[in-house]
Amino acid sequence: MSLAEQVLEGNIRAAARLMRDIDDGRPQAVDELKCLYPHTGNAYIIGITGPPGAGKSTLVDQLTASFRKQGKKVGVVAIDPTSPFTGGAILGDRIRMNRHSCDEGVFIRSLATRGALGGLSRSASDVALVMDALGMDIVIIETVGVGQDEVDIVKEAHTTCVVMVPGLGDDIQAIKAGILEIGDIFVVNKADRDGADRTARELSTMLEMRHGAAGSWNPQVMKTEAQRGAGIDELTSEILAHRDFFLSSGTIDDFLHERNQRHFISILRDTLLRKALLLLTKDGTLERVMTEMSGHHIDPYSAVEEIASKMMPDSAD
Repeated sequence: MSLAEQVLEGNIRAAARLMRDIDDGRPQAVDELKCLYPHTGNAYIIGITGPPGAGKSTLVDQLTASFRKQGKKVGVVAIDPTSPFTGGAILGDRIRMNRHSCDEGVFIRSLATRGALGGLSRSASDVALVMDALGMDIVIIETVGVGQDEVDIVKEAHTTCVVMVPGLGDDIQAIKAGILEIGDIFVVNKADRDGADRTARELSTMLEMRHGAAGSWNPQVMKTEAQRGAGIDELTSEILAHRDFFLSSGTIDDFLHERNQRHFISILRDTLLRKALLLLTKDGTLERVMTEMSGHHIDPYSAVEEIASKMMPDSAD
């Protein structure tokens, strides 16, 4: 049996091997994904984003336990930063979620960003797709925690939870980064700290100043203490309320159309670039252009236009 067939039968080990192949960029993984794609679209994807130290991993651990109490199978994609020097990553989120390691209804996969920006790994969406095909009801994606540019998750998740903590100037960061535009639910974690009420109040005030379209979702600010499980049931209920709104309002149709388009364009861009570089390297064009650029005999803009016109001579500018 192929890995895809084994995944569809619920084989956890096969899913783990396929996810490894996806993350390593092995060509055979693409054929397996082709087989899985018709069997996906059933999992509900929740994004957890926010600055480092906000307690995202502990919150994900508690949300996983909460959904498991409801009988739902949960997949977790935890993104960790990659060292720009060694290329390595700690992948420590599994340690924080260790209590679920023996639960057959939970699958946790850690991924390194491998230099990708926006808080997500390049392979995160495909790994989430495998979890979907594996039969997970809920897939939680925890972003890397890079701060102000973590907006990619809103393009992937049905519900995006922005996690903040008091005392880190998160209210200012929210204004600077436009975080208010990406959150469906805002969570002030570590609510036992001084300033938690003020942070929640300021967030609520800023959200009230937004002018959303008529009939749109109204984001709420929730307070949690993930370390001891306080406020988790309320947060779970709010996530499910957003899911119900998402499905009943028709918002999901536009979301899926845009997500599919982005996914297609991303794959198309990577495929064309890979094939172009292979061709340019093979016939020596790449080395020739580098030499001419070094001597300032050609600029990179003209070089790209020249190569593009040769590769696609019939295309319009």
